[in-house]
Amino acid sequence: MADFDIFVDSSANIPDNLRDNIRVIPYICTIDGEEFSCTEDANFSELAKEFYHKMRENADVKTSLIVEERFVEALTPTLEAGKDALLITIASGISGTYNQALNAKKTLESRFPKQKVFVLDSANASLGEGLLALKAADLRAMGESAEACAEWINRNAYKMNSFLTVDDLKYLRKGGRISRTLAIAGTLLNIKPLLRADGGTPAKISAFGKVRGRKKAISSLVEAFDKYVVRPETQTVAIAHADCEEDALELARILKEHGANDVIVEYYDLCSGIHVGPGTLALFFMGKDRKSESLASAVVPHGKTVTTNA
Repeated sequence: MADFDIFVDSSANIPDNLRDNIRVIPYICTIDGEEFSCTEDANFSELAKEFYHKMRENADVKTSLIVEERFVEALTPTLEAGKDALLITIASGISGTYNQALNAKKTLESRFPKQKVFVLDSANASLGEGLLALKAADLRAMGESAEACAEWINRNAYKMNSFLTVDDLKYLRKGGRISRTLAIAGTLLNIKPLLRADGGTPAKISAFGKVRGRKKAISSLVEAFDKYVVRPETQTVAIAHADCEEDALELARILKEHGANDVIVEYYDLCSGIHVGPGTLALFFMGKDRKSESLASAVVPHGKTVTTNA
C-alpha cells in the first residue's frame, strides 16, 4: 500500500463499516446548546436518527465549519510519521471548510517541508464526497501515490452526480433558500423541490425542478439516474436519507432494477442534513460530467443556490 493517509471531513458520510482506512475529521453540531461530534464512536445510525427526531421537534440545531487549527491537529501525526496526507473536503461552493483546509496545508508544509499535503475540493457533499474518498482508498490499495489519487479526483469530481429532494420546505426557508411565503404555499400544495450539485466553479447545490408529491419526487431521482449515470453495473451507487429509511430502501430496490449492482444506503450526514432537514433523500453516482450539462433552475426564487455555514 502506498505510504500516505486519506482524510475527509465528516460530511463525506462514509458508513462505519467502510471507513476503516479513511480518517474522518468531524464537524461539531449543537442541539439546544449542547455540542457533540458528528461522528461519535457510537453507532452513527442511532446518532443520526436521534438528531433528525430532535429536528422534527424544533430543537435549535447548528453546525460550524472545521477551522484551520483542527485540520493541523488531525494531520500532524501523519506528517510526523514521514507520510504524505490527502485531504478531501465538502464542496468549496457550499462551505468555507475547504479554504480552512488550504490554510492548514500552508501551515503544515512549512512545518514539514519533506512531506506533501494534497487538499481537494470534492465539488460535492455527503456521499458524493465519500464515494470519491473510497475510490482514492481503492487506488492507494493498488499502489498508487497520493499525487496520482489527487489527480484522479481532480479529473473526476464533476463526474460524481448528486441529486436530492427535501420533504419539508421550512429547512430551506431557514437557510435563506426560499421565502417564508413560498415555503407556506409550497407546503400547502405539496411541492417537492429537486436539487443537485451543479457544474459551476465552484460547485454549489442548485435547484433543477419541482414536482408535486413525494412519489413523484422519488421517481424524479430515478429519472435523473437513468439520464446521467454511466455504466451503473461497474460502480457503487449511494443513497443518503435523513430518517426516511423506507423510502431509501425502496429507491435502492428500483435502482437495482435499473442496472445498479452495488448500492449503499446510509443516514444523511449531520453537517449537510441540518440544512435540508428530516425526510431528505439523496442519490450519488458516477455519470456524465456536470460541467458539460446545462442546468435550469425551476424553483423560485430563480437561480439561487444552497449555501451552508459548515
